[in-house]
Amino acid sequence: MNEISPLQLILESSTGEKLVMLSLLVLSMISWVVIVQRYLVMSAAKSGVSSFEERFWSGMDLSQLYKEGTRIQQEDGQVVGMETIFRAGFKEFMRLRQQSSVDKEAVMEGAQRAMRVAYAREEEKLERHLPFLATVGSVSPYVGLFGTVLGIMEAFIGLATQAQATLQVVAPGIASALMATAMGLFAAIPAVVAYNRFTASLDGVTSSYIMFTDEFSSILHRQIHSN
Repeated sequence: MNEISPLQLILESSTGEKLVMLSLLVLSMISWVVIVQRYLVMSAAKSGVSSFEERFWSGMDLSQLYKEGTRIQQEDGQVVGMETIFRAGFKEFMRLRQQSSVDKEAVMEGAQRAMRVAYAREEEKLERHLPFLATVGSVSPYVGLFGTVLGIMEAFIGLATQAQATLQVVAPGIASALMATAMGLFAAIPAVVAYNRFTASLDGVTSSYIMFTDEFSSILHRQIHSN
């Protein structure tokens, strides 16, 4: 008895099943692209937090730290994450502080507002494409099940035209139908695992951003009220 390969089952499936499996294959490929891209972004964000915190708490003058970031940008380097929040707050703080008509509380409010805006933008960058992974993880099994239902319907319709119903006649059709479910799970499982991992990483990074924003606000508050 000849064995039937999975590829042969796919090729012998109905048009509806082929469309379902093709859509799941495309979703799976896009998911892996997103997973790799998000992994690189999250890794860079975590690395950026550690690197900047080390420089920030090393005792370096804030103006010097700001100038260092400016130099990196001028050399086509990338300043992201926590350093972006720092630069936004410090730039606004210095700009308002130079205006004699602006009181100290207004200076602090302006700096904090600038940091909140920078934080929101950084959070948006980290969250980008995560809803897609969540959608693939939740929808793909149902799409695969839909393909399986179509395949089983085709198998039983074909069975009705046979003079004798045997397992050998109906098995290939049912097997090809179950391939759709398997492909749905193949697309969904990595997407769900990656979404959960990235969400946990996102929470950790954004918590660091929020904590830094509060600590930096305290430093600026002490600085402006010490003069």
